[in-house]
Amino acid sequence: MIRESLAGKHHVVAEEVFEIKRTLPHGHVAAVASMAEKLKLTSLLGPACRERDVIYALIIARAIRPGSKLSTSRWFKDSTLGVDLSVVGISTDEIYHAMDWLYERQGTIEANLAKRHLHQGSRVLYDLSSSSMEGTHCPLAAYSYSRDHKRGKTQIEYGLMTDVDGRPISIEVFSGNTGDPTAFVSALRTTQDRFGLEELIMVGDRGMITRARIEAMRGLKGAKWITCLRSPQVRTLMSEGALQLGLFDETNLATITHPEYPNERLIACRNPDLARLRARKREELLVATEKELERIQAAALAQGSKHPIALKVGRVLNRHKMAKHFVLEFQDESFTFARNVDSIEAEAALDGIYVIRTSVTQEELDDAKAVEAYKGLSVVERNFRNLKVIDLDLRPIYHYSENRVRAHVFLSMLALYVTWHMREVLAPLMFRDEEIPERQDPVTPALRSDAARAKDATKLSPDGEVIHSFATLLAHLGTLTRNTVEFGQGVQIEQLSTPTPLQRRVFELIGSVIPITIGGKSTERKH
Repeated sequence: MIRESLAGKHHVVAEEVFEIKRTLPHGHVAAVASMAEKLKLTSLLGPACRERDVIYALIIARAIRPGSKLSTSRWFKDSTLGVDLSVVGISTDEIYHAMDWLYERQGTIEANLAKRHLHQGSRVLYDLSSSSMEGTHCPLAAYSYSRDHKRGKTQIEYGLMTDVDGRPISIEVFSGNTGDPTAFVSALRTTQDRFGLEELIMVGDRGMITRARIEAMRGLKGAKWITCLRSPQVRTLMSEGALQLGLFDETNLATITHPEYPNERLIACRNPDLARLRARKREELLVATEKELERIQAAALAQGSKHPIALKVGRVLNRHKMAKHFVLEFQDESFTFARNVDSIEAEAALDGIYVIRTSVTQEELDDAKAVEAYKGLSVVERNFRNLKVIDLDLRPIYHYSENRVRAHVFLSMLALYVTWHMREVLAPLMFRDEEIPERQDPVTPALRSDAARAKDATKLSPDGEVIHSFATLLAHLGTLTRNTVEFGQGVQIEQLSTPTPLQRRVFELIGSVIPITIGGKSTERKH
């Protein structure tokens, strides 16, 4: 130190000239933004403008920390997202203006997504869900059957369209009391008119692709469908002898025909595991119903009064959906009940049986592939869980303007598009099965691979890395911070904290270096 001082160098106490002025969470923002850049999200949204930057920030924020627009605007200052995209202190009015801009571009954005991931003859998966609304002024809000089981709340419905892998392509919002068939017709028009797909295979559940919808589709050139028959239709096939249990003696699926379904294939399937599950559940519900009826019966004998008894019995039967399986007889002051054996046996005969209905030819998809195509609807259901509960918290919805409700749902779908791809590339670090065994029998449930079972048991990857859920992985990424460091004489630098091995691995899987900043003016720094 003496030699260096004599040579003209100056030494100071580190604490007096070194200060960390600000630390902001950065890793989760950088990871989501890196994925969005890989997907060319900004060019997908439209030309560069202030509205696009705001929407881009809202999409990333929705993937990291879903919340109301007000809470999101306040959160921007607490992460590098707000600073880098210049949205710190943004007003809700500016956010709403950007949402109006997004809504006007929805058709163009979805058409570009369709060009990326669909082609003539593609299979398109479609399903409908609902979410509860807050407030009383939105014209779309209505009371109807709630798939979220939110009683006493109005709701909206929305149909999500994906490709065969579950990649989100399009989403459309409907009034809360819209029926599945109506939504399906709108989806069909979207694919043919807006996306220009004249040849496509629509895959939808039995409540959506109804007889009337199929008759309408017959007149559309190139439109084909895969769906499933309802229970009464299956029961009719069995009563008329077209469907017999002997078909399943050697295999779990068989092709049958019936004059009511011309130019279509009916593929009858029997899942033994599902049959056992339904039989056990039915017996449990029958026993639970009998116990409650016995209590009402005992109280009736002690107190009398016929009419209140009938109301109580009705509530019990409706609660467990077992009215068809009991025979009731009311007396003046009591009642008797017994199981309806014929009804129970008739339902048990259909346990585990379902019938796929499709206009797709054997040459295009054989029986096994057609069954797998219908069961592929499970990926849309998984998307709904991620959209509503696990990742993005689409609900509840506070907007009351129709267009902003639609923009909110579409913005959430774009965030789902980003997180879907993140889940794909980060699968080695998560509990997802990367090596799903090929099923010899498409009717039986999919099995977990040995590697996936090992991850489940040890909570470690084959490389010894801790396995995470998507949420905990984002939380860990958030501990990678960007620090504003000030030295003497007002010199400041931006410095990232040293990334953990797991954080490094995330960016390796995404295929990106760890950016110090995000957005068009970003510089990158490799660690």
